[in-house]
Amino acid sequence: MTIYNLNMGIGWASSGVEYAQAYRGHIFQKNKQEAKFIFTDIFRENLEPMTKNLGFKDDEIIWLYQYFTDVKVSPTRFSVTELENSFAESEFNKDKNENLITYAFKNTGVRLTAFLDQHANHKEDVVYKTELIVDGNLLQRDYYSYVKTFSEYFKPVNGSANLYQRRFFNADGSIAYDELLNGEESLYVFENKTIYSKEKLIVLFFESLGLTKNDIILIDRSTGMGPQVIQAKGEAKVGVVVHAEHFNEPMTNEEHILWNNYYDYQFENADSIDFFVTATKIQKEILEEQFAKYGKGSINVYAIPVGSIDRLQTKKKRKPHSLVTASRLASEKHLDWMVYAVAKAHASINDLSLDIYGQGGEEGMLRSLISELGAEDYIQLKGHHDLTKIYKNYSAYISTSTSEGFGLTLLEAVGSGLPMIGFNVRYGNQTFIENDQNGYLIEYHNHDKVKDIENISLAINKLMESDKKLIEASQRSYEIAEPFLTKHIQEQWIELEKEVTDA
Repeated sequence: MTIYNLNMGIGWASSGVEYAQAYRGHIFQKNKQEAKFIFTDIFRENLEPMTKNLGFKDDEIIWLYQYFTDVKVSPTRFSVTELENSFAESEFNKDKNENLITYAFKNTGVRLTAFLDQHANHKEDVVYKTELIVDGNLLQRDYYSYVKTFSEYFKPVNGSANLYQRRFFNADGSIAYDELLNGEESLYVFENKTIYSKEKLIVLFFESLGLTKNDIILIDRSTGMGPQVIQAKGEAKVGVVVHAEHFNEPMTNEEHILWNNYYDYQFENADSIDFFVTATKIQKEILEEQFAKYGKGSINVYAIPVGSIDRLQTKKKRKPHSLVTASRLASEKHLDWMVYAVAKAHASINDLSLDIYGQGGEEGMLRSLISELGAEDYIQLKGHHDLTKIYKNYSAYISTSTSEGFGLTLLEAVGSGLPMIGFNVRYGNQTFIENDQNGYLIEYHNHDKVKDIENISLAINKLMESDKKLIEASQRSYEIAEPFLTKHIQEQWIELEKEVTDA
C-alpha cells in the first residue's frame, strides 16, 4: 500500500501547497505509512536539495523525468575534478569565482561555464549545471547530481538559443530516452517505443506504477494532468486536496457556481474522484452544501488540517497588554491597518505593545508608517524567528488578513493559549476564533478601511479591559487547540486510508 502525492513543481521559496505536502509527509513518516511525492515539472537544478529543505526523504521523491532512468534522487556531489576529468581537451584556461568556474579551451575556442552548488557544505566544489558556448552561442546544458542526469541541446535561431532536444541518462552514462521538442509539444523516444506527448508520458508513468486497490493517489496540483490520472489510475483510489478557496463568490449566484480554475475539472468530474480533503470543517461543510445545492451529487469529503502542534505551550506569566502577529509582510495581510489600530488603542492602553514577526516586501513601508506614527517604542518588526516557544510570552494574537485557508500561525497561537482577534472571514479565523469566547471575530467591511481599523482598535480595547477576560479567553484557546495535536491528526490519516481502501 502506497500513498502517491501528485504535484508539479517545488522551489526554494515554496508555496503553501508544498509546505502542506511536507507536513503530510511528516505525519506519514510518524504513522509508518508508505508515501511517495511525485513532481512533474522540468527542474533546471537538482530537485533533491529543494525537497530535503522541506524535510522530505530522498526515497520518498519521484521525479517524472528521472523515473524512466536508473538514476536515484540524490544530493549534488558531482565534483569539479570529475568534470575536468571528463574533458576531451586538456588545454584550457580556468577562471573561478564563488558561484561558477569558466573554462576557455585553447585549441577550439569553446567556453564552458560550470555552476557550483551552494546549498550544502562540500569537501570540494561540486557542479549542478554546465553551459557550453561556441562562437557566442549556447549549444548545450548538462545537469548533474552524483552523475550527469540529463542534457539540453540548443540551436541558434534569430539570435536566441532554441531548445530542441533533451537527453536523459542512466547512472552509467547510457541513454535512457530522448525528448524531442517542437515549441510546446514534445515526443519521447525510448529504445522500444515512442510516446507522443507529456500527457501520454504521465499515463505511461502511472501505468508503470502497478497500482492496486490498496494504493491511493492524492492530487495536490493537477493542471494538465487530471484526465490522465483518472485514465491510468487502475484500481487505485483518487483523492483531491483542496488547498485554497474553491469557488469564486462574487461570480456565484443561486443558479450557478463558478469553481476555482484549479479544481474545476475535478469538481465537474467528481464521479471519478473517490474523495476530497479540505483543511477545515467549515470548508468541508460549504463544499458539501454546494454540491447538493447545485445538483452536482454527493461527494465524500474529509476535513484534515494541513498543520498540527506536537504539544500545548503553557506559561503562567505573560507580558501585560502585549500583542503578537506572524505573517509574510505582504499587502494582503493588511499589517498597516494593524499598525494604525494599535497606535489608536495605545492612546487608552499606555503599555500596549505589538511585535510583528515575519519578512516580506512591505517591510520598508511598515517601518516608515511606525516612524510616522511615533510608535517605535511599542510597535516592533522582529524579523523571522522560530516562534514555537515565543507565542506564549504574549497576552494575545492579532490578525488583519482578510483570507486564511487554514492559518498555521493561528493554530500555533491558540496552542500557546493566546486570546485571538481577527476578521470574520473564511476559513482559518472562523476555525480558531470563537467570538466572545477566546477573542473577537470582527466584521469585515471590505471597502471601508477606516471602519475596519476602528473595529480592530475597539476589539483590542475590549479584550484588554480585564485580566479575568484574558485568562478565560486563554483557557478557551487551549481547548480549541487540543483537537489539532499531532497525535489526533495522525489518527485521522490512518482512518482515511482504512476507509478509502476498504470502500
